[in-house]
This record gives sequence, structure tokens and C-alpha cells, in this order.
Amino acid sequence: MSVDARIPTTRNANWRTAAGFGLLLVALWLAGPGVTAWLRYERVAVLGGQAWRLVSGHLVHADAAHLAWNLAGAALVWWLFAAEFNRRGWCLVMLASTAAIDLGFIFLMPQLEWYVGFSGVLHGCMAAGLVAWLGRAQDPVTLAVALIFAAKLGWEHFAGPLPFTSATLALPVVVEAHSFGAIGGAVAALGLLHARRRRGPPL
Repeated sequence: MSVDARIPTTRNANWRTAAGFGLLLVALWLAGPGVTAWLRYERVAVLGGQAWRLVSGHLVHADAAHLAWNLAGAALVWWLFAAEFNRRGWCLVMLASTAAIDLGFIFLMPQLEWYVGFSGVLHGCMAAGLVAWLGRAQDPVTLAVALIFAAKLGWEHFAGPLPFTSATLALPVVVEAHSFGAIGGAVAALGLLHARRRRGPPL
């Protein structure tokens, strides 16, 4: 399968949606550390009733380098996989990834006091796109990308964050968010593809 076949309508993808989301992330960072502190995931605050942090914590970042990494990753994921689902489908993928991360934090990581960043949801989007690719064909390029992604998650699970990312960030990388997000995104993609096969597009 060629790259063009894997990405059938990239030119027609809704780039305005992606650009708008990127501008939202930038605007929240420019709003300053006070807004970040009010929006970040904080375990004690969430358990105390501040449920918005379960969503907003994934939209704020610790510093410019953190934001830049996630914007670059989002651009890559969007370029590769934008055409795999429509806007509603991608919203479901991001919501499922967010929910999986939050559930993982609350039930499996009680020691995690706070968290910021979009990278966990980003890994969910990557996983969803790869599930869509693999559902269409298992050509060498697709399999190679899937194996690299799986190897990255495995490295992080057993050895910690990749050196070239952790060295540029001022805060520790919560690699568990990547795994939780990938699980949520993959499950959402499987559900969307199953619904598409039963009803036909447009998920």
C-alpha cells in the first residue's frame, strides 16, 4: 500500500480545526502560570469536586518547550492521520484518551499529585490512527510505524522517557499518561471502525 492510499484525503482534511485547537493551547499557555495552576490536573482538587481539571489539565503546559513538543507532535499526527476519522470521530478518540488517562491517574497512580500536558491524548490519537491504518492493510511501512510506536511505549514503560525529550523539559515526563492515552485511543478507534463497517462512513 502506498502512502497516498494510507492517507486518502489529507488535502481535504479540516486544517482549520487543528489550527484552532493549536491556538487554544498557545492561548492557555500565554494566559500565564496562574491559569495553568487553576486548570491543571490536581488529584486532591479533583477528588474535592473540581472535575473540570480532568479535561483542562490536558490543555495546559508547564513551559514553552513542553508546549512546542506537543504542538509538533500534534502537527505530525494530524498530517499522518487526519483523514482517518471525521471531526466527530476525532472528538470521540480524544475524549476516550482523556478518560483513560484520568482513570489511570485516579485508580492506578494515587501518588501523582498533579499533571499538565497534551502528550497523553496525543498518543491516543496516534494509536487511533495506526489502528485505522492496520485495519485497512498491513503493508511494510504501516507495520514499521506501528512497531516503532509500540517500541517507544515499551521503552518508556521499562526504561523511562526518551532521553532527547526529557533533556529538554523542566519537569518529569509522566510516561504512564502515554500508555493510558494509547489504550483509550485504540479502543475508541476499534469502536469507530466497527460502527463504520456496520453502517458505512462517516465516522
